[in-house]
Amino acid sequence: MRTALVQLRVDSDEPPAARRERAAARVREQADADLVVLPELWPVGAFDYERFGAEEESAADGPTARAMGAAARDAGVWLHAGSVVERAPGGELFNTSLVFSPDGALAATYRKIHRFGFDRGEATLMSAGTEPVTVEHPAATLGLATCYDLRFPELFRRLTDAGARAFVVPAGWPEARAEHWTLFARARAVENQAYVLACGTAGTHAGVPQAGRSLVVDPWGEVVAEAADAEEQVVTARIDTTLVERVRETFPALKDRVL
Repeated sequence: MRTALVQLRVDSDEPPAARRERAAARVREQADADLVVLPELWPVGAFDYERFGAEEESAADGPTARAMGAAARDAGVWLHAGSVVERAPGGELFNTSLVFSPDGALAATYRKIHRFGFDRGEATLMSAGTEPVTVEHPAATLGLATCYDLRFPELFRRLTDAGARAFVVPAGWPEARAEHWTLFARARAVENQAYVLACGTAGTHAGVPQAGRSLVVDPWGEVVAEAADAEEQVVTARIDTTLVERVRETFPALKDRVL
C-alpha cells in the first residue's frame, strides 16, 4: 500500500480558495499512491478559531468537498482530505473529516469526538462527534481519528475492535508539543499493533507555529517515514498491511486484554 502524507503549509495570509487549488494540485501529483492524506482543518487553520464561522461549509457538497472529490477522481486515488468546519443541518459546527474514493465519491465522514481547547476555542465553538468510523480501503480497514483524539487510547481500541488495521490521523498539532505528537503516534501503533498514518500541517495558524513532523509508524512502533521538519512536503511510504496480522500472531498481546 503506497501512502502519501501531504504536510500542507497553512498560513492566514493565503485565501482558503487559493489553498484549495494548491491542495488539489498536490493531490493530483500523487497519482501513484493508494492513499493520500491531508491535515486537519487546512482550509482555515486549526487554531484560527475566529474564522471558523466564516469558513463553515457542507461536508457533502461544500467547496472543499467539490475540490477534493475532483482531485481524487483525477488522480485515481483514495483521499483522506483532512477536515473542514462543517455546518450541520441543525446549525451545529463540527470538525469533520472527508474521505473520497478514486471515483471522486464521498466514501465516509468522521466528526471529531475529542475537541481541543478545554474552555475555549474548538471545545466551545464546535459540537462533538459521537461515532467511531472505519473505512474499507481495498488494502486494509482504516480507522479515522483527528489530532487531539490521539491522546485518547479508548477510541483506538474501539477502532481496532471494528477491524482497523491502520489509523489515519490528520492534525494541526502545535510545535510546542511536537514530542507528544510522535510519542502518541508510536504508542497507539504499539498498543493496537496497527499502522498509524499521522499527517500534520506546516506554517502558523493564528500565531501558533505548527509541529509538522508527519509520520508513518508500523505495528511494532517503528517509524517508517517522517518529515524532517515543519516545512511543506510530502512524506511517502510503502506499508505492508499483512505485517499487522503477522505481528498480532507473533506477539498476541491483544488476546490478553481483560478490560
